Amino acid sequence: MRIFHFFLMTIAALCTFSSISASAQSRMLHVPATLVAESDAPAPGQSVTLAFVMKPHPGWHGYWENPGDAGKGMTLKWDVPPGVKVGALRYPVPETLLLSGLMNYVYEGDYALLVTLDLPQTLRAGDVLPVRVRADWLSCTREICVPEGDDLALDLRIGDGGVDANKRAEFDKFRAHLPRPLAAEGRFALAGERIRLAIPFPKTAAIAAPYFFPLTENAIAYASPQSVTRNGDWLIVETNAGGSPPQALRGLIKTGEHRGFTLTAVPGPVPQAGVPVAQEVVTSADVERSAVGAGAIAAALASALLGGLLLNIMPCVFPILSLKAMKLAKAGGNEAVVRRDALAYMAGAILTCVMLGGLLLALRAGGAAVGWAFQLQDPRIILLLLVLITAIAFNFAGLFELGSIDAGSSFAEKGGAAGSFWTGALAAFVATPCTGPFMGAALGAALVLPALLALAIFAGLGLGLALPFLLIAFIPALRRRLPRPGPWMGTLRRILAVPMFATALALVWLLGRQSGIAGMTIGLGVAAVAGLLFWWIGARQAHGRRGAFLLSLAIVVAMVGGIMLLSTESGSAIEPKQKLVIGEPFSETRLAALRAEGRPVFLYFTADWCLTCKVNEAAAIDREEVRAAFGKANVATLVGDWTNADPEISRFLERHGRSGVPLYLWYAPDGEMRVLPQVLSPSLLVSLAKE
Repeated sequence: MRIFHFFLMTIAALCTFSSISASAQSRMLHVPATLVAESDAPAPGQSVTLAFVMKPHPGWHGYWENPGDAGKGMTLKWDVPPGVKVGALRYPVPETLLLSGLMNYVYEGDYALLVTLDLPQTLRAGDVLPVRVRADWLSCTREICVPEGDDLALDLRIGDGGVDANKRAEFDKFRAHLPRPLAAEGRFALAGERIRLAIPFPKTAAIAAPYFFPLTENAIAYASPQSVTRNGDWLIVETNAGGSPPQALRGLIKTGEHRGFTLTAVPGPVPQAGVPVAQEVVTSADVERSAVGAGAIAAALASALLGGLLLNIMPCVFPILSLKAMKLAKAGGNEAVVRRDALAYMAGAILTCVMLGGLLLALRAGGAAVGWAFQLQDPRIILLLLVLITAIAFNFAGLFELGSIDAGSSFAEKGGAAGSFWTGALAAFVATPCTGPFMGAALGAALVLPALLALAIFAGLGLGLALPFLLIAFIPALRRRLPRPGPWMGTLRRILAVPMFATALALVWLLGRQSGIAGMTIGLGVAAVAGLLFWWIGARQAHGRRGAFLLSLAIVVAMVGGIMLLSTESGSAIEPKQKLVIGEPFSETRLAALRAEGRPVFLYFTADWCLTCKVNEAAAIDREEVRAAFGKANVATLVGDWTNADPEISRFLERHGRSGVPLYLWYAPDGEMRVLPQVLSPSLLVSLAKE
């Protein structure tokens, strides 16, 4: 049937374009292709990835490898030197397009097809590697189709295999759109004219607008509507069977925009249908990609709210708790002013979370492999935060007064709302290194939801962070339980300066870990200059003189100078002390090798700016009893360090529905993977090793 439709479309195309010469056609491709290499200097004995970058003109589209009822994917004829092995063509996750009752699996926007070349060891540095390929494909609009093709060429010079940073980012974006393989097999069963498919998919994993694209031809009726439900850790897909009952069913399950998983299903029992999942709506007019289940959105919002609420007791937010405690203690009885400042605090927290989330989504849309707390992977941001925390610490210690963050200022004064707003903004900014309970699923869902819904998730996180402040402000009975203002507040204020100074020292250490001795020296220098300026302004305040403008100007000059000197490449990072649990650096290749050996594997992802990670490492991972148990059970430990941006780790986290650290995974010898809680204990790790 598909061949018949394709025959009709091809005849129509030939009739339409019979007056166009072949030379003119080759110069006027409607879906032009460009051949690009990830590395222009591949190394002997290694591989190099090539991309066919396709850019359809407006109104035109190309086809997936199984085009559906009509169409044609790309065919290639290679001309490469002897010894070069060409891998299979890898297609990104496609879209659906229903035209005149025919289902098409297409790409209506820019896309890239990837292929890997394995090079022989006999090549020598400086050799020219000519790569020639004839590519043919079908380009269509909603009315006509045109067979197109081009002769593409690359001349690569053998070198050290280095990859330019811009090329790396470009290919990371291409790879982000490729489907990933599901490790477990699915099952399918035929029931009359219907086919039911069970796909293993964790019930906690986010999914939006699912659709099953078959790779096995004629296994299903392409244009038949699909029903997708969720039964525990299974996705159940039901649709009409095709004309050729398969022995095995290969395909791709789409789980979000440009995201999906390939799988193979074998005959077997299929569970009953479960809770319906809102699917991709296929119409003859356009492709609908925003159908997301209201239940899934509500669950993600609730997780974000609870995650933000729990951040108030996480170690990474403790310094900001001191700010809130001091302000609440001075609230007084002016109900209107108290509520105004609580709302201002909430606005600061929500706006900061939304801005950080929006920037995260924009960077990922541009191809950057980043996740939550991405800004703390830049030493220059750490430097800015260091100056801010140093200012708060000296302010708490009584060295000087700064109205916008002064803990002794009254809620009734004119600047109270502004101070509360910036306090909420600071709380949200400092909270970003942590991914506490509930946050992992919420932030993972935000990365696959449409932009507006994703921003709503980030707003829910900010609301949860501000919720205790709101409850105390709007429930007088809770506020009356706070201690009455008195002389004790001055003492508490100076005591609370201690954790602020400790936070500043931690930021200096983090600069050393990210940028080496040079970065740490710059951070200490800028903090010292800022401290001298704070002392000077405090002395002026003691004599009744002002100097806020000069102080602000001097601090800006010091920070700009530090940022100009500071670079992510400003030296070798300072190595941490030896850990009790010896871990190898994470790589997917090493993980696969260890699992193939049948060894149990403990894999954890951490970052030096993640205080939750450090607490878990000190309290649970780096313990003598854990080391002994792991050694006895021959447990391999892999450590993914996300302190600096690492696209491989970002991609791995994303595949597990996470956008930040920590993440703890346990791989049993039988291959089963378990996601461990974000608060670990030595007894949990020891018990896993003994299983």
